[in-house]
Amino acid sequence: MSFLSRLEPHLLSLLRAVTGLLFLQHGFTKLLGWPETPMSGVDVSSMPGIAGLFEFGGGILLVVGLFTRPVAFVLSGMMAVAYFMVHAPQGFFPIVNGGELAATYCFVFLYLCVAGPGPWSLDAKRKSLGKSAKH
Repeated sequence: MSFLSRLEPHLLSLLRAVTGLLFLQHGFTKLLGWPETPMSGVDVSSMPGIAGLFEFGGGILLVVGLFTRPVAFVLSGMMAVAYFMVHAPQGFFPIVNGGELAATYCFVFLYLCVAGPGPWSLDAKRKSLGKSAKH
């Protein structure tokens, strides 16, 4: 098991970056209309448009691993609100109400908030630069 344990920090970085990329595409389609989906071209001042701003900005920050913990905290809350406002009123079970993705993002972001960005991140780079500057 030690071989797999050594991979844990790097897989955390990979989880963060891939989740950020997947989340970023929601912002892309809402704000830039690409790729074209039913959510493309929403009004930026609408709830989906505001969510698109968070998805776009938060997705980019997660991909590069900058301010990971606070960004993940905010996005986790946003996805909890999305689940309870949009999906839960349509039925109790996520498979019925279409909320599986919102619930999954909510808990992955909550995990990233607690676990941090991993070693392959700008946060880790900033931390190592801060330590070297103190010496």
